[in-house]
Amino acid sequence: MNTTVHLESQTHVLSAKRLIEVGVMLVAALCEVGGDAMIRVGLRGRGWILVAIGVLTLAAYGVVVNLLPGDFSKLFAMYVAFFAVVSVMFGRLVFRDAVPLTTWVGLGVILAGSAIVQLGSTR
Repeated sequence: MNTTVHLESQTHVLSAKRLIEVGVMLVAALCEVGGDAMIRVGLRGRGWILVAIGVLTLAAYGVVVNLLPGDFSKLFAMYVAFFAVVSVMFGRLVFRDAVPLTTWVGLGVILAGSAIVQLGSTR
């Protein structure tokens, strides 16, 4: 019985840890995509202040994404998936970009590649 309780508590800890990782990745992706978007809009006539805020937001992305411990290559393979999803959604929702089928297929390939890296052996 104690073993079952111990395993359940470990599962909850792992779930909480994974939820935190997902949150950090999402915040990092929002910082990177949002920073790029601010620079883009600033360079297209909205002003250099927006460019400067975008640069600071990009710096924040670098800090946020590196808060997570772990293998650098696996970390960034997972991050690329978050970045790809957020960037496509940002383009669609914020800039009203038409997203062609090939972009969605490419996004699927990126997600599959990230999953392969995550599920692969560590050595």
